[in-house]
Amino acid sequence: MPRLLGIGDNTVDLYLSDGTMYPGGNAVNVAVLSARLGHSASYVGCVGTDAAGELILSALRAEGVDLSHCRQMEGMTSWSGIEHRDGDRYFVGSAPGVQGEWTLTEADLTFTAAHDLVHTSIYSRLDDALPRIRQAAALLSYDFSSEWTTDLLARVAPQLDVAFLSAGEDPLPEATALAEEVAGYGAGVVVVTRGARGALALTDTVLYTQNPVPAAVVDTLGAGDAFITAFLHCWATHHDVPAALTAGAHEAARNCAVHGAFGYGTPIPAHHLARP
Repeated sequence: MPRLLGIGDNTVDLYLSDGTMYPGGNAVNVAVLSARLGHSASYVGCVGTDAAGELILSALRAEGVDLSHCRQMEGMTSWSGIEHRDGDRYFVGSAPGVQGEWTLTEADLTFTAAHDLVHTSIYSRLDDALPRIRQAAALLSYDFSSEWTTDLLARVAPQLDVAFLSAGEDPLPEATALAEEVAGYGAGVVVVTRGARGALALTDTVLYTQNPVPAAVVDTLGAGDAFITAFLHCWATHHDVPAALTAGAHEAARNCAVHGAFGYGTPIPAHHLARP
């Protein structure tokens, strides 16, 4: 079974409407959700010495994620403030904390090479180090989310085995054009998620589409990362893109029944409530 490393970003999601914070961040979520699917998983990144950092570390440990190369530095952990209104989610503030204040070492790269899959994201502040990660990684995936620029796509996509992008609920022609652009830069497999319209994947000029799976929605926050996780493991094992899309869609639907990205909600400390 593929061993996965999530490297880079972490955060606590502050649900301001009910005063609860949840551990998260793309690289953290993919590592935890990999472990829940029964795979060996690791996380490398940097958290602060505050309650938020302790929450992230304790949740990762509880899920059996390898933290042997994770850092904890004096200071504040990254946070994102979220409000919920009429069933929709609104981001109302954030701060990076110490998550970018660490240096990728040769020991980290040796550790990276011991994994079958390495996943990072646009939020990980590792783009300058990506060539070194690429050299160490057997398979490298990257989540551009919805915040890419053309320059970023052109610089990063050639290094990727799998590229993930979010296109909101764009119509199929627009999402297809985006996938073709990223594939043109050199990414091996390009996956574009389209919210309630499903997802598509492009590889070797062949386009595959996937309808969404009905879900009993409690919270959609971690659904995209759940999709990524299941897609990666299915694709790495079978190299079957349609099957990987189906696996991703089903896992995203299941994750919608969970509060936060993967649970572990705890009251927001008073000093955090004052920030957003």
